[in-house]
Amino acid sequence: MSSAEVSDAPIYAGLVEEQGDVPAEVRRVAEETLLEVESALDFSSVRAPAVAR
Repeated sequence: MSSAEVSDAPIYAGLVEEQGDVPAEVRRVAEETLLEVESALDFSSVRAPAVAR
């Protein structure tokens, strides 16, 4: 459900019709970016160096 569907503000609904649901698009891109960053910075496969004995 988009923000315009739950909003009772006709001005906001008009802007969403003209410009698209910008907050929803920003949220989607931010979530995609977060997933990319998490996978790019995944150090779980890196082992700690062996301690000199």
